[in-house]
Amino acid sequence: MSLLNKLFSLSRYRDLPVLKAIYIATAAGTEMQSVDRIQALEQTGLDGDRYSVARGYWQVTEACQVTLISQDDLDKAKKGLSDTLRARLDTGHHRRNLVISHLKTRDLQDKTFRIGDAIFRYHKPRPPCGYLDKIEGKGLGGALGKNSGICVTVVSGGVIAVGDRVEIVRA
Repeated sequence: MSLLNKLFSLSRYRDLPVLKAIYIATAAGTEMQSVDRIQALEQTGLDGDRYSVARGYWQVTEACQVTLISQDDLDKAKKGLSDTLRARLDTGHHRRNLVISHLKTRDLQDKTFRIGDAIFRYHKPRPPCGYLDKIEGKGLGGALGKNSGICVTVVSGGVIAVGDRVEIVRA
């Protein structure tokens, strides 16, 4: 293979959608923990996360099995924020479970998709709330605004890991 073909091949795969980060919290308001891999549990959520064990703040009224946000959403939210709040968004203080890159959350609407061994389905938008500002810092909820991620359901469980591709499987 020529050098030009090799470079083209590498650039073609560089921008595929991937799972960039995984965060879980054991209960409402507890620190989000970054993990490299986790088991997604069918119709439940992520193993050990607050929502899979019914300890989330919104458990009674608006719980999600899994929350997801794109790097694009986070980049938009960072505009106009202080360095401190921008850094908090980079380290999971957005309180979303999954961060994906090279795919916008709106592109997942009404879609079923695979990450690693698990299959997920778009459920609904996940708007920010005052609780986020209360536990993570005033201004984060407003910064996220309409770019605050989505709720997804676990259609079929399996292990997911940082670096796994995100692939649409059905519309």
